[in-house]
Amino acid sequence: MINKTNFYINGKWVKPLKENTFPVINPCTEESFATISLGTKADLDLAVSAARNAFETWAFSDVQDRISLVTKFVELYENRSSEMGEAISMEMGAPMKLANKRQVTAGLGHMKAFLRAMKDFKFEHSLRADTPDEQMIYEPIGVCGLITPWNWPMNQVTLKVIPAILTGCTMILKPSEIAPMSSMLFAEWMDEVGCPAGVFNLVNGDGPTVGEAMSAHPDIDMMSFTGSTRAGIAVSKGSANTIKKVTLELGGKGANVIFSDSDVEAAVRRGAERVFQNSGQSCNAPTRMLVEKSSYDVAIKIAKEVAESTPVDLSEKDGNHIGPVVSKTQFDKVQDLIQSGIDEGANLVSGGVGLPDNLDKGYFVQPTIFSDVNNEMRIAREEIFGPVISIIPFESEDEAIDIANDTNYGLTHYVQSGNKERTQRMARRLRSGMVEVNGAGRAPGSPFGGSKQSGNGREGGLHGLLEFVEHKAVSGWNLTS
Repeated sequence: MINKTNFYINGKWVKPLKENTFPVINPCTEESFATISLGTKADLDLAVSAARNAFETWAFSDVQDRISLVTKFVELYENRSSEMGEAISMEMGAPMKLANKRQVTAGLGHMKAFLRAMKDFKFEHSLRADTPDEQMIYEPIGVCGLITPWNWPMNQVTLKVIPAILTGCTMILKPSEIAPMSSMLFAEWMDEVGCPAGVFNLVNGDGPTVGEAMSAHPDIDMMSFTGSTRAGIAVSKGSANTIKKVTLELGGKGANVIFSDSDVEAAVRRGAERVFQNSGQSCNAPTRMLVEKSSYDVAIKIAKEVAESTPVDLSEKDGNHIGPVVSKTQFDKVQDLIQSGIDEGANLVSGGVGLPDNLDKGYFVQPTIFSDVNNEMRIAREEIFGPVISIIPFESEDEAIDIANDTNYGLTHYVQSGNKERTQRMARRLRSGMVEVNGAGRAPGSPFGGSKQSGNGREGGLHGLLEFVEHKAVSGWNLTS
């Protein structure tokens, strides 16, 4: 049993003020493999005090020193990436290949993109060439409360911690208590590379206790939260009394619009594989597959083939299989939504409720395909966060746009077509923070974030740095009395 019951506060590993141990469950075995502590408001107060004191120095530190610290951390992270992959696999069930090749490397890619963005980032510049006496200053926003989820742990931790450090902020990280081991390792590495005391702090805890205390804390200047829309609303409400800045990266219900003039087979396979990756636990998964009617039957056939050829197995094994969902709570939620699809009259093409035939325990979900779905069904409206696809037919471009936009979410939509004018037209009309066309990957440093109930703010690259600074305008910069 791994014991990680201390918190990282003011450059030291310290015991919680009140004992409150919490088991970390391996979702493959349903058994605990580690123990952490859940903190209290008093623990958080210590971390906030450390961050506030450190900010007075760190905010005015040399930018090159911050870059050097992150560069040193990136080197350590890269050299010891296998340890991080193992931690992620055990805590949230990602198969080893996915953990090492996608989960770990996602964090590494973000850190390198931030360092590239810093090369051209100017903390001070004139407003315009014709206004030399109007100076713009980007200054660190202050003490930041960072709350990260369990589904892509290092993806989200790096998207928050690294830009905060680079811009001169100090912070308290509260990772998901369900999957905290990778963040504990991250904190150990921060300590190892010599992060100044109080700049980076970690306190484990649950949302109703530490999360709410962070949002309401008068000495926290900004909250950056990734998680469910429900929890994001709570963070916003908790932050309102202190008027702190709040950035939110929340849920999604992405539409994957497949036109008959695309390579339909490739588009369907790519879309289905994208949903099944990480066992469906990605906010930007294209879980609503909208298919032009002339290709609808073909799409169902191909999606069924992909689902039935996607193995489900233990995360400790290497290979291209998918692992479990993260917890019993998540498993029960996914099972309930699959059953709702059946009850509401959708056609179950593949998968369904219950464990896969080859497994008798663990939180494993069968890759599931529904056809004949309409946009009023729960499986079309709610974020399932499991390997479940709803296939919906459409007849015209306008109808596809109406269906795609008929959702509370607006994170990522997808368009597949052989007509460039159509894809560009669709990209403009789809209401989302991101649109991916014909399987093209997103460029490093491209801003990640959504609209509507998918949140606000952007993460990654230059745009991610700008979220952690205040914009100060100074007149008379070059004038003397």
